[in-house]
Amino acid sequence: MVEAEKIFSKISKRMKSSIIRELLKDSTNTSIISFGGGAPDPETFDRKALAKLSQKVLLEEYRIALQYGATEGDSLLKDQFIRILKERHEIEGLDYDNMLITVGSQQALDLMGKIFLDEDSYAMVSHPIYLGAASAFRAYGPKFITIDLEDDGLNINQVEDALKKLDEKGEISKLKFIYTVPNFHNPAGVTMSLEKRKALLKLAHKYDVLVLEDDPYGELRYEGEKIPDIYKLANGEGVVLLNTMSKIMSPGIRIGMIAGDKKIVAKAALAKQGADLCTPTFTQRLVARYLEKGTIFDKMAKAVEIYRRKKNVMLDALDKYVKVDGAKWTKPEGGLFIWVTLPEKYDTMKLFEKAKKVGVSYIPGSAFYIDDRVSSNMRLSFCLPPENQIDEGIRRIGKLIRS
Repeated sequence: MVEAEKIFSKISKRMKSSIIRELLKDSTNTSIISFGGGAPDPETFDRKALAKLSQKVLLEEYRIALQYGATEGDSLLKDQFIRILKERHEIEGLDYDNMLITVGSQQALDLMGKIFLDEDSYAMVSHPIYLGAASAFRAYGPKFITIDLEDDGLNINQVEDALKKLDEKGEISKLKFIYTVPNFHNPAGVTMSLEKRKALLKLAHKYDVLVLEDDPYGELRYEGEKIPDIYKLANGEGVVLLNTMSKIMSPGIRIGMIAGDKKIVAKAALAKQGADLCTPTFTQRLVARYLEKGTIFDKMAKAVEIYRRKKNVMLDALDKYVKVDGAKWTKPEGGLFIWVTLPEKYDTMKLFEKAKKVGVSYIPGSAFYIDDRVSSNMRLSFCLPPENQIDEGIRRIGKLIRS
């Protein structure tokens, strides 16, 4: 009998189980207050409108919606994305060949890893990093250059020093991209300032390095002024933009997007063809018709108000219950996450199982570091539980920490 371990590929052996997958199980367990996954509040889903549109699309457009589609994506959906990027992000000049429709932004991250990374490649990322990106990139075996996050985004001095060292070693061409989540970072909740976005672009252009901009949360702003996308600031030069409908419409629909240089998009489409042939045509056409209605951002305004209140409830609860000298947390202007830092003597991975026993869950900070270090951080998501559960869950965490 064949021993599977002997024939697994190098890529498969680098794969690691994600704590997110385990926590998504907790999200359906009503006995646990889950601050784990970034699952949107179901009450923000425009389910009645989607139900009516689903029937219309199935009955009237079945020849397209129930058939195989182009790997690159539905042209009607691309029309809507191009319109929204122009109207809401002031990004112009995109056409169909600049865009690939993906199965959520997670597939987009995997495709970026697949077409850019080899075992002798470098990828520059933040520390902490979105663990979905870490998982997608790690499979292809690159060396990671990690950059600390500050209250206003990446430490630009560290970026510059790292680029300079690679250049001096003659290895700058092996750095395939700088990956960043500039708006309401996952997990840290911080937003990159305009000054740092411009500085990052200046360095990227100087050293001819691609910037990979991941923006799943940009529409979820609760305070402050919108900051231009890095892609917008660069006029699309040397930047690839990733986006998704998961947080503003529904994660179950699984629609994401890559926008960038036509050669990069074409290569990503080739990689995607070998993975799934095409993004589901029904959901693409459903999203296109929904966006045509023009009501999505009216609905988003209501969702933003829901999340704003929940964020404030969590911040108030942290102030009330987490009374530990040296403890601190971010106060995000948007997004779905608060990053809590406890004194170094705490190991939030060890606390994790104890937290589940008292009926609350979160994601330990070590999950967001490439080196899997011991961490005194935790990521708290405020989007899913109702407000009264947020207060109670933080009360339980505070009591556990004090004990």
